[in-house]
This record gives sequence, C-alpha cells and structure tokens, in this order.
Amino acid sequence: MADFIQSGRVADLVILCLVVEAVLLGGYRRRTGRGLPAMAIAMLILPGMMLALALRAALTGASWLWVALALGAALLAHIADLHWRIRSSHRANVRASLDA
Repeated sequence: MADFIQSGRVADLVILCLVVEAVLLGGYRRRTGRGLPAMAIAMLILPGMMLALALRAALTGASWLWVALALGAALLAHIADLHWRIRSSHRANVRASLDA
C-alpha cells in the first residue's frame, strides 16, 4: 500500500475516477436530457483534477514548481467554478422573478 501511494499511482486512480465520473455525468445528460450541462461537469471536475496532479507531482518528487503550478491551476479552476455557479444561480433567480 505504501508503494501504491508513494509512487503516485493513488493520484492516477483519483484522476481515473474523475474521468469516469465526467463520462457518466455526460452520458446521463446525453441520454435523458437531464442533469448537468457539459460546462458544469467540466467546472466540477477540473479543480479535483488539478489537485490530483499536484498530489502526483509531490509524491513522485517533481520540482516544487510543478506542484505550485498545479495548485495554482486548481485555485483558478475553483474560482471559475464558483463564478460560473453564482452567475448561473443569479440568471435563474432573474428568470424566476420575471415569470412571477
């Protein structure tokens, strides 16, 4: 187990799970027309991907610069996700108030 974690394969597993999650969510949306749109899925998955890449870089002894870049990208992706969600929520509230 220690080798699984120290080798960075644990981060690879996390990334694989995130990809599977995105594919399943996208497939559900495509089949049913319900669920999250593609942009929401991407915004949901991207911060986790960047954190997993930072973890992998740290565990495998990559330069601190790669860890910092991946963490910075995770932060930017998280901020973009929050902005997108707040904007979407605001638009939904405006539409609801216009319909009332």
